[in-house]
Amino acid sequence: MPAKKPLVIVTRKLPEAVETRMRELFDARLNLDDKPMTQAALAEAIASAEVLVPTITDRIDAALIAKAGPNLKLIANFGAGVDNIDVAAATDKGIAVTNTPGVLTEDTADMTMALILAVPRRLVEGVSAMQEEKFTGWAPSWMLGNRLQGKRLGIVGMGRIGQAVARRAKAFGLQIHYHNRKQVAPEVEQELEATYWDSLDQMLARMDIVSVNCPHTPATFHLLSARRLKLMKPSAYIVNTARGEVIDENCLALMLEKGELSGAGLDVFENEPAVNPKLLRAKNVVLLPHMGSATIEGRVDMGEKVIVNIKTFVDGHAPPDRVIPAML
Repeated sequence: MPAKKPLVIVTRKLPEAVETRMRELFDARLNLDDKPMTQAALAEAIASAEVLVPTITDRIDAALIAKAGPNLKLIANFGAGVDNIDVAAATDKGIAVTNTPGVLTEDTADMTMALILAVPRRLVEGVSAMQEEKFTGWAPSWMLGNRLQGKRLGIVGMGRIGQAVARRAKAFGLQIHYHNRKQVAPEVEQELEATYWDSLDQMLARMDIVSVNCPHTPATFHLLSARRLKLMKPSAYIVNTARGEVIDENCLALMLEKGELSGAGLDVFENEPAVNPKLLRAKNVVLLPHMGSATIEGRVDMGEKVIVNIKTFVDGHAPPDRVIPAML
């Protein structure tokens, strides 16, 4: 007699191929209309599921985890970050947590590089000028931006994504600088011709472009605080494809409004989906709707990782992408 399939509750709609495979392997309850679950619906799901598959927009905090039923043994996050989950609370209750690292590296690095190009070269402003029929012909002093070659790029967070950004930026002639919790291996530094800064303050004050590529943790909340943002040169640009909470968004918006920074490229926001109205009005900002990892291939790869983590766990083995509180 076949073994009973575990009850897996999925909080958002996933790629069709991923959902089909989940139905084959598990007793999967899918979210076919893709409406985000309320906290009440999440509480109902966590009380009955054996495996919960949330996404980064679901708040799985300690209060919700306290309502978990006795059968819940795994939270398999559909996302590389786990800042939406109280991992320590889950661990204390005997619930394992997994994520999907690595599969979004290249996609996010591509989008970061796109913003690094778009903001100094005023690409979105150029598109708007064409759409508004303001283009009357080439002129020597019209729509001037800034050259990338020779500029200093400061990367905040030199993990997988930070290093992938550095490889792309190096090809465009940017000088690579970085701040990280610890210095990367010498061979990586040599490959990227990267300069390490132990002091984030000192690095920020000297960069032409700053790219935020670190995860959101309690230690990185407002890592780029008002004080640190004010260290940056008025001619500098800032790009964020990591998490909005890493930057003091209100201070950033005010600085951009006052011309204390030259521009910003933002794919993430502190209070998503709400965006600071000052950012929406700014001419020197490129805003994207959190689409850094939004490729078909990336989403399918994420789903496959979720499936492997669930199947491995159900079969009695340690899932490959288990998150331990000490890792955060």
